[in-house]
Amino acid sequence: MTRTLVLWLPSAAMLGEGDAAPDAAWLRIDDGVIVDSGQDDNWVDAWEKPRDEEAADRLVVLAPAADVPLRWYHYADAAPAQAAAAARIDALKDSLGDMAALHVVAGQPAATGQAVPVAVTTHAAMTAWTAWLQARGLDPAAIMPAAAAVPPPEPGTLWTAELGGEAIVRTDDRAYVSDPEIDALIAGERLVAPLDAERMREALLLSLAAPPLDLLSGAWKPKRNWAVDPAMLRLARRLLIALVAVSLLVPIVQAIRLASDTGRADDAVVAMARKAGVTAPDAAAAESELDRRLAATGGGPLAFSVPASALYDAMADTPGVSLKSLSHRTDGTLTTTLAAPRVEDINTVLLTLQARGYRVTAQPSAGADGQQMANITIRAVP
Repeated sequence: MTRTLVLWLPSAAMLGEGDAAPDAAWLRIDDGVIVDSGQDDNWVDAWEKPRDEEAADRLVVLAPAADVPLRWYHYADAAPAQAAAAARIDALKDSLGDMAALHVVAGQPAATGQAVPVAVTTHAAMTAWTAWLQARGLDPAAIMPAAAAVPPPEPGTLWTAELGGEAIVRTDDRAYVSDPEIDALIAGERLVAPLDAERMREALLLSLAAPPLDLLSGAWKPKRNWAVDPAMLRLARRLLIALVAVSLLVPIVQAIRLASDTGRADDAVVAMARKAGVTAPDAAAAESELDRRLAATGGGPLAFSVPASALYDAMADTPGVSLKSLSHRTDGTLTTTLAAPRVEDINTVLLTLQARGYRVTAQPSAGADGQQMANITIRAVP
């Protein structure tokens, strides 16, 4: 359901005298139907009473015609935006007083050639009205000139309409508060006829649905503050907490899995060592004991074949290197002499062995035939 409260602003002169104007005219409209009205302070109850949570509430206030007269300008060949700009300039030229003190608002026609409505008021009146609204905690969706709701008259006539306690005169190009002396001068020979109340009510409802003018524009356009939805803020906070929790849990779970897998592997090593007749409290002790027994029998990682095969593989990648001597000790140390045309070739072999995890020492020398020599020791176990 759409709820709209229409509230007539007091005149700037009345506010200047310090009158709080509690008896403002008002209407309450539900889904396009006027359901309540008055010219008193009951609008407070009409607006503040409990409402359906799903209702869309909207406040539109009407500025009195006495302070905001209207005029329509015609520009046959101008585009809508150009016509609106030209109408605003022409309205300023036609207005009396200091231009800096005037607040001029031009509507924008829907199509080329349509009339452009222009409202002229003062910044002093806007200041008084906005202060009056703020004192009551009201934030209107729009401030529409009351005269903009009066429809244009029939050709050759003028309308007079009662709206919000004001008598408004509408000509084909003007709308202003009625004055008996001025009305006759403007009307001339044209007929002045009262506008039917039902027709005025329909025109008002149409104008409220899409206000042709809004005084809350230009310097008076409200600055909307970005409001943070508390529900979205709570959701974002929960998501952040969940993200931090997951970020912490992932490495913890991985560490637990790694420790579990390591424990199972150590248990398997101890079990395999037990089958080989080695009793040890943990995997490291079992591995040390197995290496000791293999070394005693000439096998295992301390055997000659392990470092020797690594040396031959490294030399295969560097064809210029040749083997001059080779010996092996029971502690797993391989001693060899390498020769090559360049020192860089020998260094390539040494780097390859180191990359495979062997501990290598080298003592360079020069051969009698001009080749570069190096006495090298290679530890089978890093």
